[in-house]
Amino acid sequence: MTLLHLEDVTRTVMPPDLPALTILNGVSLTVEENDRISVVGRSGSGKSTLLNLLGLLDLPTSGVLEFDGRPVKSYSARERDRIRGASIGFIFQQFNLLPGRTALENVTMPLLYAEGRQFWRRKTIAAEMLEEVGLGHRLESTPDRLSGGEQQRVAIARSLVRGPRLILADEPTGALDLDTGQNVMELIDAVATRTGAALVTITHDPAIAARSRSHYRLDHGVLTPDAELAAAGELA
Repeated sequence: MTLLHLEDVTRTVMPPDLPALTILNGVSLTVEENDRISVVGRSGSGKSTLLNLLGLLDLPTSGVLEFDGRPVKSYSARERDRIRGASIGFIFQQFNLLPGRTALENVTMPLLYAEGRQFWRRKTIAAEMLEEVGLGHRLESTPDRLSGGEQQRVAIARSLVRGPRLILADEPTGALDLDTGQNVMELIDAVATRTGAALVTITHDPAIAARSRSHYRLDHGVLTPDAELAAAGELA
């Protein structure tokens, strides 16, 4: 089943007192359930803008962007917020954990917006998610008492606790050493496999990108398949 479909999408911004700036130009991409997609690009290539479109944070200037077969422009802002909260999980390079809050409290936060059984069982669900990422023994630890790898695992648990259908990972290992980064990617992939979620990883690291099944390169706002990364993934 197709989750996201982009066809000839552009994104143009109007800086003050400057000509219009086209950040994405004719981007086409389809994300299916359980997909594993990587997008590699240099700083300034448009990766963050693409992530914002995939996460329904922004709308395209032109072209088609569909979620669940429906044009995103037809959704109200409130509907897009609801979809993001229930169906899209974001994992960032910066962990963005709430200081002074325990790991359990940080992971419980997204469940405050859930309904029914998920809401009433929020602490139990959050604890189970932390157990799954290997931090069942650190429920009461605050971020300042956790290592970088542990903080990233808390951030992953928080992003995945509602069982999103789409996981968007933006440089998820950029703040980690090589071994920890590989372990984190294995963890994200394992959770996505268990839940059937699609995983789109946006990175500048070819080794991380090669882990995916479909590989793209974003250069000056143009998205193209990357045969070199695809070959590296087959050899891995």
